[in-house]
Order: sequence, then structure tokens, then C-alpha cells
Amino acid sequence: MNTTPDPTWGSDAGASLPVAVEVLRYGPLSRAEIGRRLGLSHASLSRLSAPLIERGVIIDIGEHNNGRVGRPTRLLDVDASKHHFLGMKIRETEIIAAVTNMRGDIVAHSHTPMEERTPEAVVARVRAIHAAASGERAITGLGIGIGGAVHERRTVIRAGFLDWSDVPLADLVESATGSPTLVENDVVALCEYEDWFGAAAEDDRFAVITLGIGTGFGLVLNGQPIVNDDYGIGLVGHWPMDPTGPLCEQGHRGCAAALLNSDAIARYATEALGTPVSFDETVQRAADGQPGPVRIIEDAARGLGILVAAVCNLVLPQRVIIAGEGVRLAEVGWDTLVQSIRDHRAPQSHLPPIELSSGDNLEWARGAAVLAIQAFALGRFTGP
Repeated sequence: MNTTPDPTWGSDAGASLPVAVEVLRYGPLSRAEIGRRLGLSHASLSRLSAPLIERGVIIDIGEHNNGRVGRPTRLLDVDASKHHFLGMKIRETEIIAAVTNMRGDIVAHSHTPMEERTPEAVVARVRAIHAAASGERAITGLGIGIGGAVHERRTVIRAGFLDWSDVPLADLVESATGSPTLVENDVVALCEYEDWFGAAAEDDRFAVITLGIGTGFGLVLNGQPIVNDDYGIGLVGHWPMDPTGPLCEQGHRGCAAALLNSDAIARYATEALGTPVSFDETVQRAADGQPGPVRIIEDAARGLGILVAAVCNLVLPQRVIIAGEGVRLAEVGWDTLVQSIRDHRAPQSHLPPIELSSGDNLEWARGAAVLAIQAFALGRFTGP
């Protein structure tokens, strides 16, 4: 089924918009809780919520009894299934796609091989994925995450793994699909998911470190990812960790790229064991207690601890989230990781919560979908 989506959810909400967004992000909520969160009086909240309820943006889902003495509270929520969004993560050889509801919950997904990397070939693949997804559900908006530098969520300034520079990807995809589209660095997109719907939804300041073929870093302050023109070129990948460690491709000794990147870890294990070993196999062998892989993963976890400690010392995050397809490195090397963090911080410092994501590649696509959810909910779509 393919139907025309409703008008933009937040385009004409005006002063009521913060109420709608609060319910979307944290609902179901009682009116008292919404008022407390937004600093609104009962009268102000009633005035602002009435038009939202009338338009069906938020709905009264009935009474809830929390077990306390007194009248049950009535809760407000959104119908998260009313709109669907398509998120895509463009990788070197495939496109990972996820269709989500308004809260970023994945309802369908796909993996599409990609042989050619030209903008034209990639847009053709995106168009086909969009056509298949919109044949099942109306797609309100599209978000794309890419490992590179992006300008104003429209243009890919540089994506070395695709050999792209200055590609107006959002414009190209909008022309091909007819759906409003945003493009962003994939780590930033992941940060947006964690900020709106994930582990850091209640935090004012948090950091995300991603592990995999590269090492990524994102910082969010008061709901805003910290980016500039240098973001997306892999700066944190060359953070120094071990002055006696191996060299990366750029000649830096013991940096994050040399110690943490999945291809580097696979290479060290292959050299140590004398047989080709993948990153995933190396981590599993370490989990099984095989001495060589154990040493390799412990060295990597120790280096990761240095990076996490630096982040904690410099920006004082309320939470650190470790994500990406290489996250099992942190899981298997957890004890070494935590000890390394403590070794590189003042003894009296407090360790913030360290969250490990699932490591599923669909996380990246879901993060991209949240770019579109945000733009739709806030009335910021400017595309078709």
C-alpha cells in the first residue's frame, strides 16, 4: 500500500511544538509530567496541547494507575505508526536500509549490494530501495548516513571510501525519489538517535565512540552535535594511544587507527597465528581464551581506555556510548578497558556510565532515519 503522507507534523504547531516534541521523545506522559518537564502551568499546557489533540498530533490514550492512592492519571502519546521514515547507511560495497516509525523503531530492513560507487550508480540503488519501501508504506522522509564530511546535511564534501567530493547527494536523491532527504555523517546521525530516543535521551552532554573499519567520535551538548568543517575526516582516528605501538597508514605510531580499526586487528592476528583471521574471528578467539588473540584484544581495549579517559577528562560527559560493528572488542576486553580508563584519570574521579550498543549495522540506518524524523517533527523539511 502506498498513500500520500499527511502534511508536515510540526510545520504549523507554533508555540505548541515543544509539547508535541516532548511527547514524541518521551511519551506516554501525563499532563503533569509534561508541565514539569517544560516548566508550564496547567493552564498553559491545556492551551498548547488542545490544538495538538484536535489535529491528532498527540492523543489521549486513557487512564493509568501507578499503584498510588488517588485518581489515575491520563496519559498523552503519539501514534508512532502514523508516519514512516527510511534511513540508509552507504558503505563501500552495500547500502543498509531501515524503515522506522516516528520513534526510530525498525519495522523493515534490507541489505543491498553495491558494485559501482559513482554518484549516479548509488542514487539509482537508493531510488530502487525507496521504491520497494514505499510500495509497502508511505515514506514521509529519507535520511542517509555516510562516512565522510557533509555540508548542511545536503552535500557530501568528501567521502574517501567512495572517491567522492562535492556531491549534492540530497538534491540528487530528492529528484530521484520525490521524498525530502537529508544527508549527514554517519556518526552524527547515530548521535541524533541516541539523543532523541536512545540511551542518552535524558542527558545534556554525552559522547559516542564508534568502532569498526574506522574509529569515530561524536559529542552532543544540549541536543546539538558538535561539528565544523573538519568533522568527518577521521581526526579521532589518529589520537595517540601508545608511543611504542604499531604504525598506521599515515605513519602515526600507536594511534587509534593502528590499534582499534578492525582491519588492523585482523592483520595482527593473521601475522601472529600464521593463517588468515578476520576481526570477528579474532575477537571470538580472544573470548575463548586463545593467548595470541587475547593479547591483541587486550592491547586494543587498553588503547580504547586511553581514548575514553581523554574524552572524560576533556568534556566531562554524563555518559559514553560505544557503538559500531566493532563494539564486541569493548565487550570482550571490558575489564582491561575499565582498568585503562581508571589508570588514565585522577583516582578521585567518577566513571560515567559506559554503554555498549548492540553492534548491529542496522543502528547506522536507524540513526539516518532519525535525521528525517527530527526534520519532519520540527517542520524543517525543505525538499519535495
